[in-house]
Amino acid sequence: MALIPVDEARARILKGVKPLPPETVKLEHALGRVLAKPLKAVRHQPPFDASAMDGYAVLAADVANAPATLRLIGLSAAGHAFKGRLKRGQCVRIFTGAPVPKGADAVVIQENTEARGQDITILQPVKPEQNIRFAGLDFRKGEVLLPSGLRLGARDIGLAAAANAPKLTVRRRPVVALIATGDELVLPGGTPRADQIVSSNSHALAAMAEHLGAEVINLGIVKDDLRATERAIAKAARADILVTTGGASVGDHDYVQEALKNSGVAIDFWKIAMRPGKPFMYGRRRGQHVLGLPGNPVSSLVCARLFLKPLIDALLGLPVGDDLVEARLGASMKENDSRQDYVRATLVEAADGTRTATPFNKQDSSMQRTFREARALIVRPPNAKVAGPGDVVKILRLDF
Repeated sequence: MALIPVDEARARILKGVKPLPPETVKLEHALGRVLAKPLKAVRHQPPFDASAMDGYAVLAADVANAPATLRLIGLSAAGHAFKGRLKRGQCVRIFTGAPVPKGADAVVIQENTEARGQDITILQPVKPEQNIRFAGLDFRKGEVLLPSGLRLGARDIGLAAAANAPKLTVRRRPVVALIATGDELVLPGGTPRADQIVSSNSHALAAMAEHLGAEVINLGIVKDDLRATERAIAKAARADILVTTGGASVGDHDYVQEALKNSGVAIDFWKIAMRPGKPFMYGRRRGQHVLGLPGNPVSSLVCARLFLKPLIDALLGLPVGDDLVEARLGASMKENDSRQDYVRATLVEAADGTRTATPFNKQDSSMQRTFREARALIVRPPNAKVAGPGDVVKILRLDF
């Protein structure tokens, strides 16, 4: 197969992808979920005219020529409304958040009063509606409070609670199954032989998928064996997305492609004109998306950022964009060949919003420490010319 461009690969992966069906979850389980149905207010908030201060509910006309002395006839506290009606020459003791009594049109703050038994002297005048939060000040019945397609944060949860919504309708989480392949791998905490390394891909990818809003099934490490690989693939049958790492080439110990084909996966493409990540593979098995990522850790995560993230976003009903922004180079870069490069770089943002991206000197796709320290990937298109400090380039932020 010929190498295909990154944009074409992305388009083929996302072709025909529709958001997953909705489900209803309790409010306490909704953080980070994506809203599938707008949340509308079922009542006003506040539901009544409420005092914004501790003080006295009055008729503004009674105190227009303050000081003025009024007769105290009762009390209105939060959760304990005054039941009567205020008349001329009267006042009601009131506390913040309490319902304003009928007949009152203003609240005098406590500091501007003097009390002698039932006689309350108002020391300063107030205007009508002063210190009152009117019904519907925050939101009104029927208004859309939270739109569909919103990833819910803490403030969204708070607003939903204020709207008396004990449950929310959200998109089902995409299920991502992960398989790491290779006889050279051992799990973290194990004791590698002299010819083995510690596996990191599945842990990083699991964390990334969960961060993006997916449910993860980590099927662990599979040895370089065709039948073992097929059995692992079978265990991933319920997943919306199957992600494999390593073993996707055609060497004597690479069985992933053969195992996927034997398991009913139709391979759409293999090998992309990009660096790192050239051996990326994509296919489908009925409704399941299959992403075959390279074994090198950086290659694996770069491919996940470019292809797994937009796929999860699309399944959640989130907008899918290229996420590219502009920055100026902090160092020279040589001309590029026919592949699109994703170059690890530091990123500094000045007070005026100007971004400067400086590539690391070493870009080996096995170097995870450099990848951890990078804050962006400089995107170098195929056949890009030599670029110098100050030249404008496109970057992809590393936000996971």
